[in-house]
Amino acid sequence: MNERKAIIPAGMDAVYEKIRYAPAVKVGNTIYVSGQIGRDMTMQLVEGREAQMVQAFENLKLVLTAANASLSDVVDLTTFHTDMRDLPLFMQVRDRYLNTHPLPAWTAVGAHMLGGAAGYVIEIKAVAVLSD
Repeated sequence: MNERKAIIPAGMDAVYEKIRYAPAVKVGNTIYVSGQIGRDMTMQLVEGREAQMVQAFENLKLVLTAANASLSDVVDLTTFHTDMRDLPLFMQVRDRYLNTHPLPAWTAVGAHMLGGAAGYVIEIKAVAVLSD
């Protein structure tokens, strides 16, 4: 049986301790990353749509790094958007971060509210698989 290990990058301890979820869980060679939103390490919302998207990807990268993985290990991406009209902008930002081939699978979902509060525009959830 594969052991589950919580992945908690430095600076995300409050997520685990106060909000009570793991930023990621590693099972075998697979890393399941919880939805990452546009908040900084002080848990504050980043202002601006593109800035939130960038911050969410930076948070995703931070979690993957803590699991000894990288964005190139992502095989599945699910994104939640409060305004689907942001997809062209999101795709531009995404392509700055995910540009290895093969590209990961991707599902984009419209959502009314993210992160438990108004103002968030994006949430990014991912699955990464490490090489043997």
